[in-house]
Amino acid sequence: MDLDEARTRILDAAETLFYERGIQSVGMDELRGAAGVSLKRLYQCFPAKRDLVEAYLRRRDGRWRAALAEYVDAHTDDPAARPLAVFDWLGDWFAEPGFRGCAFANAYGELGAASDGVGRVARDHKSALLAYVTGLVRAAGADQPELLGRQLVLLIDGAIAGAALRGGAAAPEARAAAAVLMASPAGGAAGAAECGPPVRGPAAPGANMA
Repeated sequence: MDLDEARTRILDAAETLFYERGIQSVGMDELRGAAGVSLKRLYQCFPAKRDLVEAYLRRRDGRWRAALAEYVDAHTDDPAARPLAVFDWLGDWFAEPGFRGCAFANAYGELGAASDGVGRVARDHKSALLAYVTGLVRAAGADQPELLGRQLVLLIDGAIAGAALRGGAAAPEARAAAAVLMASPAGGAAGAAECGPPVRGPAAPGANMA
């Protein structure tokens, strides 16, 4: 097994175990066993656990945002409807059996005070999400895209936390609130977005993650 394959297997195991059970509860020896690599090879790939945690979060960030963008692109060409499609994607993700909330908020809650690296990755993830959503509402014609983008990201974060803690209709409720915001003065022309039932279509199995 070469280093690239070992690294992938370790990251796959870390993503499963860290997201399901938390970072601090999973030891490196357990990760080694789940990945099927030697402890020596594990430390060749990731000299310290913090290196593995940051790599896991960076990879998850890229996959999560790519899956979101792919869904939005596939489900509507209407610029005014694309911001609301974000919440439709969230609803699909929340319904997955392995959903445990936001991996970045979870990791920051565990380690953020003691790990500058984890805090940096979490902030980078949220900044990238904000930039993406702001771009969507700008393309939709929002009069104040930066303000509206921040408002929608607050709804996204709240929906993720709400779904993790209480389940229920967090995504459609947040979607309805987003539609109201898009029809507000900050939304401007973006208020033309359709506010009816979400558009559904085939989604890639297991694509949703955070």
